[in-house]
Amino acid sequence: MSSKPQPPLMKKHSQTDLVSRLKTRKILGVGGEDDDGEIHRSKISQMLGNQMRFGVREPIGLRIWILMSAVLFTTIALIALVFPSQLYEFVFELRTTRISIRLYGGALLSVSLIMWKGLYTAEKAIIQWTLLTEACLLSVQFLVTSITLVELGLMSNSAILLLLSEVLFLIITLLYYYHLGRRTKKTQNHTHSAD
Repeated sequence: MSSKPQPPLMKKHSQTDLVSRLKTRKILGVGGEDDDGEIHRSKISQMLGNQMRFGVREPIGLRIWILMSAVLFTTIALIALVFPSQLYEFVFELRTTRISIRLYGGALLSVSLIMWKGLYTAEKAIIQWTLLTEACLLSVQFLVTSITLVELGLMSNSAILLLLSEVLFLIITLLYYYHLGRRTKKTQNHTHSAD
């Protein structure tokens, strides 16, 4: 029996072999798009999740708006808790039970705590939920105030000012929410060869 000499073994460099790298990435499950449309460059970023704060450009004045809202909600909540009858009389020019105004103050204080948390976070989802919470509160407050004023047949200057300020705050909050929720368009450089 004669044995044929075997050719020398060539070492395969998997780092430079494109097909091997693609197979490895496919086995690991990285490189493709996930449910959110994100492309993960490593298994670590896929497991830990991408932090949205690094890719988000905040609208101009967003943090100032959240700060103003947090301060305003906290102030009104404290006034409603400490001086409930004066707050109600200022808007509706009527007297009411203190318990309902204090309950309103407690709810408003809870929302203001959410606003304070939204001020100090860098995550897009939390900021969006903060703005959505503010928008829902302003919408409900506008509806309740409007219905109450129509039922009582009152239209004082302070009530009209309150309604207008609620609408203005709602519009600004929804604009920030919309702007923050938009996806930024990524520019891709494609090289086209001339045929």
